[in-house]
Amino acid sequence: MPGPYTQKAIDIINKATHEDTAKNYQEAFNLYQTGVEYFLHAIKYECPSKDIKDNLRKKCDQYLERAEKIKEYLNGKDTKKKPVKDGSSHNNKDKNGGSDSEDEESKKFQDKISGTILIEKPNVKWSDVAGLETAKDALKEAVIFPVKYPQLFVGKRKPWRGILLFGPPGTGKSFLAKAVATEADNSTFLSVRSSDLVSKWLGESEKLVKNMFELARQRKPAIIFIDEVDSLCSSRSDNESESARRIKTEFLTQMDGVGADTDQILVLGATNLPWALDSAIQRRFEKRIYIPLPEAPARTAMFKLHLGDTPCDATEKDFKKLGDNSAGYSGADIGIVVREALMQPVRKVHQATHFKKVSGPSRLDPDVYLHDLLTPCSPGDPNALEMKWTEVPGDKLKEPIVTMEDLERSLKTIRPSVSADGIQEHLKFLSEKGVEG
Repeated sequence: MPGPYTQKAIDIINKATHEDTAKNYQEAFNLYQTGVEYFLHAIKYECPSKDIKDNLRKKCDQYLERAEKIKEYLNGKDTKKKPVKDGSSHNNKDKNGGSDSEDEESKKFQDKISGTILIEKPNVKWSDVAGLETAKDALKEAVIFPVKYPQLFVGKRKPWRGILLFGPPGTGKSFLAKAVATEADNSTFLSVRSSDLVSKWLGESEKLVKNMFELARQRKPAIIFIDEVDSLCSSRSDNESESARRIKTEFLTQMDGVGADTDQILVLGATNLPWALDSAIQRRFEKRIYIPLPEAPARTAMFKLHLGDTPCDATEKDFKKLGDNSAGYSGADIGIVVREALMQPVRKVHQATHFKKVSGPSRLDPDVYLHDLLTPCSPGDPNALEMKWTEVPGDKLKEPIVTMEDLERSLKTIRPSVSADGIQEHLKFLSEKGVEG
């Protein structure tokens, strides 16, 4: 059975061929491109064998070739031949006798970068990000407003073209980028890691960087998000490789090109080591926003967000106490604390020697009220039945709720991951080159 990306790709390509046959070429062109993007995600995340991957790549080549012919027809570049005619475009000469090999090479690199485009939105809203109001406002100014209210950005008023999110690990920089991807409905979001742009082949890495920016220009408005940007653009030194130097040079060239070419592309970087970035790269990020450890109100909200709809007996006063007692914890740390607490009911079931019968709504369907459910209890409970968890039917178990005691025990067990020295380094960089998030 095909995975979700593969099945979605098949469905979209079927629609594309239907629109193609009906001569709705613009719609067919859009569907072919979207279908190929789903196939690329399927190749990356779902395909178990090399043969299946190779087969899907061949199909992608066929659909891209078809989309290219439709594009030529729609642009009026090939009016003599109808797009319904098939044929190979390889090894063609242009009207000046030149080779198409350069275009084919660019297409190859752009196909590779296309795999980084987020097709499915992460479904993280601004409201899911606790605190960080300055950072959210800056991203709205750079991403949402220019698309929704272009009349605001005329003359000398220009949106930010480069934003760097920096701060200790686990403070929500990547999570904030997910919110941008969700909220920027009309923008193409390219989520890139340094490993996507580094190649062992001589000269290929800088070509990948160049084609990443070219792809963003083709699909503007666009956001290029580069996580751990310091690993790609660290400070230049005498002992660095020539390949690393060329990547940085190309990156600088393209960031300058973005500013000259269009106002509809944002480069969004995230790093835990902002001082390790090359100084020229730092300047290209016009807005450098510090994402600090969360304050007490934000930590309180994070405990609630991570618990979600899991049954818990903690009150508002209890949540405030957790927020006050977790100073120094990052958002990621709080997520681990809550996950540890969420495992306590599982351990209670596993370690229980007695269960008692209870009634309650079904977790799968709250409208259904169930009787004769079994939940762990102490041996001294008047309704206790001596039995092991292996004797409890799967549909009869009512899990214990998470308690405030579980959360406090977990908070004492899990220590914060960010050191005081690390925070001081970020504060120093903030005082010199950043703004509070």
